[in-house]
Amino acid sequence: MNFELFSKKMASFVIAGGLLLSTVIPAVAQQPTQEEQQRQEQKQREKQARKQQQQQQQQQAQQQRQADKQQRQQEQQRAAQQQQQQQEQARQQRQAEKQQRQQEQERAAQQQQQQRQAERVQRQQQQQQQDLQQQQQRQAERAQRQQQQQQLEVQQQQQRQAQKEQRHEQNRQVAAEQERLAQQQQAEQLRRQQARQTEFNRRAAEQQRLALSRERILQQQRRMNQYRFQQQYWERVRQDQARLRAFRSFSYSPYSYRYYRGGRYYFANQYGADLLRQALTLGYQEGVRAGQADREDRWRFDYRDCYAYQDATYGYSGYYVDFPEYQYYFREGFRRGYEDGYYGRWTYGSYNNGLFSLLGNVLQGILSLQRY
Repeated sequence: MNFELFSKKMASFVIAGGLLLSTVIPAVAQQPTQEEQQRQEQKQREKQARKQQQQQQQQQAQQQRQADKQQRQQEQQRAAQQQQQQQEQARQQRQAEKQQRQQEQERAAQQQQQQRQAERVQRQQQQQQQDLQQQQQRQAERAQRQQQQQQLEVQQQQQRQAQKEQRHEQNRQVAAEQERLAQQQQAEQLRRQQARQTEFNRRAAEQQRLALSRERILQQQRRMNQYRFQQQYWERVRQDQARLRAFRSFSYSPYSYRYYRGGRYYFANQYGADLLRQALTLGYQEGVRAGQADREDRWRFDYRDCYAYQDATYGYSGYYVDFPEYQYYFREGFRRGYEDGYYGRWTYGSYNNGLFSLLGNVLQGILSLQRY
């Protein structure tokens, strides 16, 4: 079959070649003879035959190629189908393996989940048992603590009751001791008050004699401003003594203050504390006036030479504090007032509306009263 197709193709090629050659023969030629015409016709017929044979061969070759192409396409299709079938089979096998793996994984995950669930349930049961045991233990401890607390409260109540009774007894003893001390303090204050009054009356008789002697000295020294100040001071003292004699009285009260001076503590009640503050204030006021008088007399700075400083009785009532104590603080105020008045400055006090006042911090620094 292949040989016949090949022969047909070759004949077609020959015919096609003859036809091609006949076309290129010159159209214009000499007039042929009859024989030549026959030869030419013969040649043309042969050429046509060869041409037909070539065409047939070409057709056969084309048909052969077409058949081969179809055969190859069919083989390719069969190969493609086989490959597709193999791929499909491989895909199905992979899918089956994948499903199998998934099923195995699901079974394993289910088994693990069941195992975890079982372990969780077991842990919960163990935790519940532990919680129950701990709760029972806490309840037992709470009951024990409550019992101990009750016992402790009973003991504390008994102890408080005993302490209360002890404090009551101590307070009773302290009250009795305070009553005894108060009686002693009252007797002591009355005794000291009588001694103060006696000393006050004795010194009152000497004041006038000393004042007159001091006035004569000032007149001789021509210190007229200091002389007038001494007269005014003596008049204030006499008026104050007359006032105190008219309202002389003594009221007992326990000591409530203490102050430190000269290496020891002194004690005073409210009346005595007020009297010591008054001594400082009056001493400062009289000191300012005395310092101004010496300055106006152009006299030297000497507060100890002033009669008011030496006397230091102005404002003293004879009650609540000893006379030397009153004199000490009167002179402390006088010394500072004299310095302010002599130098015309306000270091220790102030001046307002015609009144000289000792500064509060200076007063507290000198006296230093403390609640007792």
